Amino acid sequence: MALIVQKYGGSSVADSDRLQMVARRIVATREAGHDVAIVVSAMGDTTDELLQLALGVSTVPPARELDMLLTAGERISTSLLAMALQELGQDAASFTGVQAGMRTDEAFGDARILEVQPSRIETAIAAGTIPIIAGFQGGSADDGETTLGRGGSDTTAVALAAALGADICEICTDVDGLYTADPRVVPHARRLPQLTTEEALELTAHGARVLHRRSVEIARRHDVTLRVRSSFGDGAGTWVIDHPLAAELISEPTIATPEEAPVEQSIVSGVTHTDDQSMLTVVGVPDVPGTAAAIFAVITGAVATVDMVGQTHTSADTGLIDFSFALPGEDATRAAKALQREQERLGFRTLTLTDDVGKVSIVGDGMRSTPQVSAQLFEALSEEGVTVHLIAQSEIRLSVVVPMAQLEHATRVLHRAFGLDAAEVATVAGVAA
Repeated sequence: MALIVQKYGGSSVADSDRLQMVARRIVATREAGHDVAIVVSAMGDTTDELLQLALGVSTVPPARELDMLLTAGERISTSLLAMALQELGQDAASFTGVQAGMRTDEAFGDARILEVQPSRIETAIAAGTIPIIAGFQGGSADDGETTLGRGGSDTTAVALAAALGADICEICTDVDGLYTADPRVVPHARRLPQLTTEEALELTAHGARVLHRRSVEIARRHDVTLRVRSSFGDGAGTWVIDHPLAAELISEPTIATPEEAPVEQSIVSGVTHTDDQSMLTVVGVPDVPGTAAAIFAVITGAVATVDMVGQTHTSADTGLIDFSFALPGEDATRAAKALQREQERLGFRTLTLTDDVGKVSIVGDGMRSTPQVSAQLFEALSEEGVTVHLIAQSEIRLSVVVPMAQLEHATRVLHRAFGLDAAEVATVAGVAA
């Protein structure tokens, strides 16, 4: 018998029919001999609808009151799912994030989990009750209601799984796993049977939206076995784990077991892209010691991370340099405002900010020891006439900023260039992409 934490996203519990389907799925897991704890998101577009209600009465809703409002969405879905399970003869009870022991800081709208005190959930499981926990929310030290940010129900589920010592945390959603690329953009994308947490972190950080990045960070830190699978079928999904899986868990005869796996695995696991990207260029920076450091200090004081940086000399005899930075849209705007306030002190000529760019990344564990990957990427993009503005590389990721008009084409080009295309067209939620 295993203890399994299952998380169901908003599309999985969008209406009464889907709630009943999820209830039957939970019962099937119980009947297979497992204990379960369930985490759910708000139904369908409930969170967006609540946000619109808030904007209807306040131009800038106070963060505390907004969190109090938004937590109502998950309360609705948890109570309805508990009712659906009781209708099937199961003992079930709903819990808010606070009742489930989710203690957070006071960063309303993007709170961080400080600890999980799962005693009430453990008591419910021991008594044979199925606990239904509201995702996306918790409580601060003074019992203020907080939310964890978009996608936060994934983080709730993994944090709870870590606290309970669960055997598996299943993220049940409207896709049947993580793919080598977004199937809506790359029709021949393939589902990935297994990823390391490092690969999953890079994919989620640079465009893949199936998992909340913070959930993968917690899984990695606390050695939680993650499985991403469809709420609407019984497919194997994608396992996110840092050790080889037993063949019976993968349950796919076409996938090699650890003993049968080739010595050299495929270098690139996936291609991901994002259009939430802007390029900020600081034009005419004096080429003197300390200026670059001062510019970086201003930017990093305004935003959490800077992923991509480029430098060019305006002219050999002017003594001026241009610096370019790729940042998510809102971060780029904040960074630009911070730099403008310091323009006189920093001595640069002007700033340019363009939103007409996107980022495409390749990710793979084997890249760290294979420098030929970079050459292959640039050759493939060059042959297709794709312009590269900026470059960034980590041990297992290579990202480039390209014009927005070329973003999806660049994604398909790299997917094909690194041999990731499947023979069949991929499907999402049973519908051809």
